[in-house]
Amino acid sequence: MRPTDEAEQLTVPVVQETVEVGRHWVDTGRGVRIDKRVTEREEEVDTPLMHEELTVERIPIDRIVSGPEPQQHYEGETLVVPVLEEVLVFEKRLRLKEEVRITRRQRQVHQPQRVSLKSEEVSVERFDEKTPGGRHG
Repeated sequence: MRPTDEAEQLTVPVVQETVEVGRHWVDTGRGVRIDKRVTEREEEVDTPLMHEELTVERIPIDRIVSGPEPQQHYEGETLVVPVLEEVLVFEKRLRLKEEVRITRRQRQVHQPQRVSLKSEEVSVERFDEKTPGGRHG
């Protein structure tokens, strides 16, 4: 390298590139219109429900028990519950005082009720402002 004097100085330009990123809205003239309607209607629903009732009967027996003690048992759909009482006589005996009979009956009942049901309807309409008349399907 040779020494340079001031008249022969070399100038090297430095270049730097930059970028700007941005966004802007462009009106294309096209659009969509959505219309939503909610309708409501009432309907009657009739759903069967189960209903149980118990009937309790007290049947007086008043009989001395000889042999094994009576146990509760079923007679068809009826549960029979013996009620015992000890009585004092010259000897001790079991006397069947009464039976309690419990019968289960089921019946189906209908209880119509009004319920409110909603449904939605949506319509979509496309349009282009640049076409004659302003809209097209």
